Amino acid sequence: MTISGLSIFRTNLRSFASFTATSQLPPLPACDFDAPPYRGPSYERVVELQKTRLTPNVTPYYRKPLLIHSGRMQWLFDHEGRKYLDMFGGIVTVSVGHCHPKVNAALADQMDTLWHTTNIYMHPKIHEYAERLTQTMPGKLNRVYFVNSGSEANDLAILLARLHTGNHEIISFRNAYHGASPLTMGITAHSTWRFPLPGVSNGIIHAMNPDPFLGHWGGKHCRDSLAQTIRDCNCTEKCCEATEKYYHELEQIFRFSLPRGRVAGMFAESIQGVGGTVQYPKGYIKKAAELVRLNGGVFISDEVQSGFGRTGDHFWGFQGHGIVPDIVTCAKGIGNGFPIGAVVTTEEIAQCLDKALHFNTFGGNPLASAVGIAVLDVIEEEELQKNSQIVGSVLIKGLLELQQKHEIIGDVRGKGLMIGVELVEDRATRKPLSTPHVVEIWEKCKDMGVLLGRGGLNGNTLRIKPPMCINVDDAQITLDVLNCVLLWHFKKKRRNSLR
Repeated sequence: MTISGLSIFRTNLRSFASFTATSQLPPLPACDFDAPPYRGPSYERVVELQKTRLTPNVTPYYRKPLLIHSGRMQWLFDHEGRKYLDMFGGIVTVSVGHCHPKVNAALADQMDTLWHTTNIYMHPKIHEYAERLTQTMPGKLNRVYFVNSGSEANDLAILLARLHTGNHEIISFRNAYHGASPLTMGITAHSTWRFPLPGVSNGIIHAMNPDPFLGHWGGKHCRDSLAQTIRDCNCTEKCCEATEKYYHELEQIFRFSLPRGRVAGMFAESIQGVGGTVQYPKGYIKKAAELVRLNGGVFISDEVQSGFGRTGDHFWGFQGHGIVPDIVTCAKGIGNGFPIGAVVTTEEIAQCLDKALHFNTFGGNPLASAVGIAVLDVIEEEELQKNSQIVGSVLIKGLLELQQKHEIIGDVRGKGLMIGVELVEDRATRKPLSTPHVVEIWEKCKDMGVLLGRGGLNGNTLRIKPPMCINVDDAQITLDVLNCVLLWHFKKKRRNSLR
């Protein structure tokens, strides 16, 4: 987009507060792709099928759900041809861009060669991909088992931890999301995602979440991020008291809740995703991993959302914590939207799978492996990790400026292109903004053509986790849209209070 085009767009944005009808909203700048005409069933027919043929838990976003039929890089297109800037990446899944031409070509070539054999026969792609993926890992993380999703990967990680250690108890954080299968639902400590079923939490312990914004301890020196909380604390750049206090709480679990203090493993996302982009105090994860290993367990890093260069500083989120885990689980961005997941571990831990037969029909199939290789190629060739760091810094700094203008922004956090913006009623109490107001802001951003996610237990955190191909102009457009929507919301709230 040209500078003049961006200037015109911002001028239009500033007048948004005077608009009341969606049809009057200013258009997004042009992109260099024309979506093909939509030829599917009518919108009304799709809505009918949604209500009568899918299970009721399959609920799309927004009051009037979008019918998306085409995508290219950071752009999505609905059935009427309207384009949207995708700043959520299909729930942090589209890593290198919708329908990236190199990934598409790799998939098409493999489709014309071989679709499926399962691993009863050798095929080259799974072996090529296993080598490529493990080459990105530090230490002795050189054995990989391929699955189809993050839930499957975390299921297998639980199995590996228990088989390898001979212990049963697993620790995860409150507020964490690790999947919704019957097994991973236990380590998901997020009530929104838990069904009232017996035995789900058997052998699972949820530790206090070390959250510097909403937790008991934490403040303006605690996070490894350009954005710190507005809370005061006694921590310094080199010494984090919050880390020590949260670590003390973790020690109490080993002292009181584990049989003889022994544990099978501990799960941690490098940055919590569904929980609202929560970052931990500096040094906490490293100390937690050491404690787990001292008590017979393995440390498991869930990189389903934070891996593959998204955090900018490192290829893997756990590297930002200065650790090498015993097990790493991957999914989502690993396949840019193609169903694939992986568990990477050491040779020693992998050996325990020899105790019985274990088989995954589609894990590591030729199509998924070809896509996985192409995704790694694109991340390297287009320097998307570096781009995440550069564009993410622009976004975070811009959001911090918006925080100074809008009291409704209680916290900005994250690294690279894994960013959260927590909306509050009151900064002093950190009371979450009520759902109707959050939804209204979120809907208005969509109306202006920018798609954001939502997360956190109260659903009041805007999740900004786009395809890593976005550019600085896209970041600025997102900031301008959010600024205009928050200004509009403030004016509307003030008008209502005067009535």
